[in-house]
Amino acid sequence: MAYQLRDNFKLFSLNSNQELAQEIADHLGCELGKNSITHFSDGEIQIHIEESVRGAEVYVVQSTSQPGHEHVMELLIMIDALKRASADSITAVIPYYGYARQDRKASSREPITAKLVANMLVKAGVDHVITMDFHAPQVQGFFNIPVDQLLGITELSQHFINKNLEDAIVVAPDNGGLTRARRLADRLDVPIGFIDKRKMPGEAETMNIVGDIKGKNAVIIVDIVDTAKTISDAANLLVENGAKAVYACCTHAVLSGDSVQRIQNSALTELVVTNTIHVPKEKRIPKITILSIAPLLAEAIEHVHNEKPVSPLFEG
Repeated sequence: MAYQLRDNFKLFSLNSNQELAQEIADHLGCELGKNSITHFSDGEIQIHIEESVRGAEVYVVQSTSQPGHEHVMELLIMIDALKRASADSITAVIPYYGYARQDRKASSREPITAKLVANMLVKAGVDHVITMDFHAPQVQGFFNIPVDQLLGITELSQHFINKNLEDAIVVAPDNGGLTRARRLADRLDVPIGFIDKRKMPGEAETMNIVGDIKGKNAVIIVDIVDTAKTISDAANLLVENGAKAVYACCTHAVLSGDSVQRIQNSALTELVVTNTIHVPKEKRIPKITILSIAPLLAEAIEHVHNEKPVSPLFEG
């Protein structure tokens, strides 16, 4: 698809996911802007924009993934540099919005870091945010600027439609994931089940399966796979109770610690993720399938650039 971009369009990438940024540029038919990121001897980040951005409509691709603090600072410093270089508008394209799991005060004296990061981005001078699957929907309201949240389920559901799984059922690994599971089940036109987790004081956690999974291909859906304990435990439980095979999918593959080993040793047949976070080569085991969301992000950027509605890309 050939996109029409005006002369003042600029697309830059920072360090977190340069592979995805290049894919987006390829889909848009443009070159990535020239900029360099270096460090002072004490580790402080220095950014230099190596071309004029005066009057430009600028898009900056940066996931705030591990190391989150460094990637957040890169983005803030880049925004400040663009503002001081007289860019006309700045859109932060944040495929994975980190620090979003602290979205409320669960107990006294806790921060709300999802709001803090939003405040910093707005204060730095960003005009618009394009992102994928906030961990909590209310994070969108933490910004006082336009935010377009795209949904990874578009690519994830198409993957399973193409697999044409027979006797499939979508399973939420806990009660909190029912809305996400129902959305996927509707797209696949299959029934839904969930794992009911309960823990009484002084007792071990118990897990009960709600739904008929015997002899079926179960598909687990979550938004983030971090330690992979949730999906691995769920997959093992489903197979132990008669599931024919268990697949899992998520938008954001954080994959911290020994998560890859846990996935490898689990009953999972396949884990399907998107490339909102760069997955290094050593973590790309055969059980993990990576889908690109570059076409979706490129289309969203083009819609914003040409003032077309973005809603058709994330509704449903």
